Amino acid sequence: MMTDPRYETAFPHFSEGQIQAIEAHARLLTFNDGDYLWHVGDADFGCFIVREGQIEIVEEFAGTQSHVTFHEPGSFSGDVDLLSGRPSVVSGVARGQCKAIRLTPTCLRTIVAEQPDVGDMVLKAFIMRRILLLERGLTGLRIIGSRFSAETQALREFCSRNRVPHTWIDLEHDEGVNQMLESFNVSPEETPVVLLNDGTLLKNPSVSTIAERFGVRRAIDRIVYDLVVVGAGPAGLAASVYGASEGLRTLLLDRVAPGGQAGTSSKIENYLGFPTGLSGQELADRALVQAEKFGTMMSVPTQVTKLECGDGDNRVTIDGGEELHARAVVLATGASYRKLDVPGYKELEMAGVYYAATGMEAQLCRGDDIVVVGAGNSAGQAAVFLSGFARKVWMVVRGKSLEATMSMYLVRRIAGIANIEVLTESEITEIHGEHSVEMVEVLDKRSQSTRCLTASALFVFIGAIPQTEWVAERVRLDAKGFVLTGPAVAKDPSWNLPRAPLFLETSCPGIFAAGDVRSGSIKRVASAVGEGSMTVAFVHEYLQGISA
Repeated sequence: MMTDPRYETAFPHFSEGQIQAIEAHARLLTFNDGDYLWHVGDADFGCFIVREGQIEIVEEFAGTQSHVTFHEPGSFSGDVDLLSGRPSVVSGVARGQCKAIRLTPTCLRTIVAEQPDVGDMVLKAFIMRRILLLERGLTGLRIIGSRFSAETQALREFCSRNRVPHTWIDLEHDEGVNQMLESFNVSPEETPVVLLNDGTLLKNPSVSTIAERFGVRRAIDRIVYDLVVVGAGPAGLAASVYGASEGLRTLLLDRVAPGGQAGTSSKIENYLGFPTGLSGQELADRALVQAEKFGTMMSVPTQVTKLECGDGDNRVTIDGGEELHARAVVLATGASYRKLDVPGYKELEMAGVYYAATGMEAQLCRGDDIVVVGAGNSAGQAAVFLSGFARKVWMVVRGKSLEATMSMYLVRRIAGIANIEVLTESEITEIHGEHSVEMVEVLDKRSQSTRCLTASALFVFIGAIPQTEWVAERVRLDAKGFVLTGPAVAKDPSWNLPRAPLFLETSCPGIFAAGDVRSGSIKRVASAVGEGSMTVAFVHEYLQGISA
């Protein structure tokens, strides 16, 4: 196991000089053999640098322990949860007479920010450790439910996209699942159920309940924020990184998970600086660690329902009616998935109809025939990725070819994959299935003939609708519902300031928009990141103006 070169990144050792520099900020503690330094579920316990003895990392479930790894002298404990403030998914136990330097979370952030050599080592280790933990199959919470259940799918999607370690126990296919349910006096009709590490059973819990239990959704400080960013896609994450790194008290809110639509992409191959590509989840995870490194506060899932504009005193209302105050706001809500308007679609949504192509969905259709509808890069990336799992992939495309709407590298790659078949000038007319997708009807618009495709899943990538209903009464939108900014609102009657609106500023002073939600934006990850970064410069300019 230790031959994996990634372990060198995940488990580095500080030099004696680095440890001595750190010691000035921390306390040296002594533990006896078997003492717990922290337990599963603890939060804000800090990072421990081993001086003598060992710290064993163990996974615990219902009183049993499973070894994960050891930290030896010179190494340090922790992973990305230390930066986010989430409860720990593992326990730390002293082995032998153990002496360790404890760094509080605040102290750790200070060192990461002020000592670049230490900070780089720690952040790389934290990111890699979480990757290795998930690959190792850390059990985490158990989700017991049907693959045909929308509630089960929602819990699994939330945990996957928010990096909550979990194991799914399939009600239809996993051996022993009925005996397990009987032992908890739970019937199949009462699923999904979630089994926590301490043995607690939650019957059909909401996503919000899981988010609060695992520290994904955190209590929001009642302060006036310099910047509230609504939406944690590439644009929102970039605005948060630059805002927090430049000293703004920054709050990031999202109704689902970091990454937005880009976070569901299996592989992004044309993002600058990553010639071999990276998944949308990887990009989101790394960006979130950056934002948290600089002090961004994040709360997920948090639905923003209302915006009130004021001169440096803007109010954002979230689900539950709580009101947050911000000197400036960035709208980066992106867009929601466009849906097919055909018979059978609504009934089978979340039961074989998917809007993302990640490893979670791919496992559900391994060896099956599937359908991908759409002709943009997202559809192309999904088809390529899923072709490695499915027996057959049909792409249903309304246009005459893929070239007009898809990057050429993807067009060429699709043409070279034997189990992908592209059906051009075609559209889906109906979806069939009793409990999940079983068949998809496709109309060939040239011949007006209908073809029935036997398929276990339908992946939909047909564009998106801007998430702007909640701000429609406050900021000007274009005819399609995207937010107007800069020159587009300069002549709007609602703009009554003597100065011109800043480039990414909406018709409401101090409210900015970036990424896919903005009218005229280029719907690409790189441009969204660029706009999110740019907004912070305009936020500074705005704040200086109202302070003058």
